[in-house]
Amino acid sequence: MTVWLEFEKPVLELEQKIAELREHSEEHGVGAEREIEELEKRAGEMRRDIYANLSRYQRVQIARHPKRPFSLDYIAACFTGFEELHGDRHFADDPAIVGGLAWLEGRAVMVIGQQKGRDTKENLLRRFGMPNPEGYRKALRLMQLAARFHVPIVTLVDTDGAYPGLGAEERGQAEAIAVNLREMATFGVPIVTVVIGVGGSGGALAIAVSDRVLMFEHSVYSVISPEGCASILWRDGKQGAKAAEALRLAAPDLVELGVIDGVLPEPFGGAHRDPAAAAATLKTALIANLDALSGVSGEDLIRLRAERFRRMGVFQEL
Repeated sequence: MTVWLEFEKPVLELEQKIAELREHSEEHGVGAEREIEELEKRAGEMRRDIYANLSRYQRVQIARHPKRPFSLDYIAACFTGFEELHGDRHFADDPAIVGGLAWLEGRAVMVIGQQKGRDTKENLLRRFGMPNPEGYRKALRLMQLAARFHVPIVTLVDTDGAYPGLGAEERGQAEAIAVNLREMATFGVPIVTVVIGVGGSGGALAIAVSDRVLMFEHSVYSVISPEGCASILWRDGKQGAKAAEALRLAAPDLVELGVIDGVLPEPFGGAHRDPAAAAATLKTALIANLDALSGVSGEDLIRLRAERFRRMGVFQEL
């Protein structure tokens, strides 16, 4: 079933009218082609107008869409021979992070992604894509393995943040994230990250210290969720739309700020409307970026990666 977002409801109402008119026409043998064509034209114009003028909070809603492709969907569509590897060799396996070796058009890669669930049972298993420390330690283990064998790394970001549970804190959530940030800066292999949905806080950055960071057009990437920001600044989580504007968390904002390196276009209406087309776009972008990085030495990759992150932010020297 198609899940419609609140701002898409005017289009939904028109499409329901079209369906009712078409059903009535077929049932009673009445010609209504002209009326249906007119309504379809109006629905198309309305949809184009909506998506040409999306607010930042509407982009947040699209990034959170329950039918949006997740990491395993993209891995199945873009890679071949994926062999999932499990466990952090310290505590447990974390289903909120998936990863393993795969082939990308004949190139061996280590692909790692944050994974959400499609139903309540799977979301509870994967904690809505919010990793525990063992998830980040598993990701680090896989990246260290890739670096040892000179295999490029691809990471797919889609999390609201690291899991904030008591057990996660007891097992060193902050330390696990901090170690990933430090170690990713030292790997002498190409690392390409793509934000495929929501990129939230350190939970996202822990697998995104990369040579190239890309985002899908309707993804978001931010230090905090709009609702969390609003609850801190205005003591009102319902001010999420206002906070989203202030956070500048949309892809065009982040290109301008130098936080990401490129934006991947999505099918009209979002990646969930045509997952195959979104996967084809992702695959092309990954191949192009890995090709561009393949001739760079390990020492230069480390140096350029450090310079990339040092350029971020706005400051003045006094």
